[in-house]
Amino acid sequence: MKTPGPQLSLDSSLEKCPPLFRWAGGKRRLISQILPLLPKRFDNYYEPFCGGAALFFALRPPNATLADKNEELINCYQRVKENPEDVIETLRKLTNTKDDYYKIRKSIPKSRIARAARLIYLMELSFNGLYRVNSDGKFNVPYGDRIEKEFDFERIRQVSRAFVDVDFLFADFATTVKKAKEGDLVYFDPPYTVAHGNNGFIQYNEKILRWEDQERLSKLARRLAERGCHVVISNADHPSVEKLYPDFVTHRVERHSGIGGLNESRKRIKEFLFIK
Repeated sequence: MKTPGPQLSLDSSLEKCPPLFRWAGGKRRLISQILPLLPKRFDNYYEPFCGGAALFFALRPPNATLADKNEELINCYQRVKENPEDVIETLRKLTNTKDDYYKIRKSIPKSRIARAARLIYLMELSFNGLYRVNSDGKFNVPYGDRIEKEFDFERIRQVSRAFVDVDFLFADFATTVKKAKEGDLVYFDPPYTVAHGNNGFIQYNEKILRWEDQERLSKLARRLAERGCHVVISNADHPSVEKLYPDFVTHRVERHSGIGGLNESRKRIKEFLFIK
């Protein structure tokens, strides 16, 4: 048995460096429940469905691989890591008006820096801070009427520093964890593809991850555990999902939904956390 890495200082408050984005299905409201269930020591960290990467920002592991099938998201993270001042200067030139919002939403920047700034702009000013695309893959969230909103350039710099030892991949989840080995921590937080009363994300994610992918994920998680990895999976609280992980330790966690446009639509959502 190899010696695990140094013990991490876990920060459940996220105050040192909050995530860059508020992401549908993100785990900011569950951090305090997830952290006590994780190993205190591990080597490399892998998060194949990173989204807003709230758990990464809470852990701040020294060596991490973050991946997603959202190419715009990964490009943005990569540019913030490598070219934060260029992203900031591009963002400074984008004005916050309703007309400008829709012009920028419709635009298709050619440079990677401009694409990163555009995504930050849209996520900051869109209604409810929601990332959503239509069937053609085009961002379609309306303007949030946040005329007074100012961009937080210092947070971009903080995130850039947090990303210094992070590798980013635009890749399938199986490809992302190919190099994971004994002592590493792998956290899977896939889009929830089960349609049921507690799952508010189905309308956004059913085209991103099929049920066949959920089955493939469960088999991969088992192989990683057999390899000696610490494996943690967040998923929908549903019997069909629970059946995929019969040999994992199962925890139920609960949070408020942050995806609804109205407060009354933000109900408490129960989720599974599978650990091995």
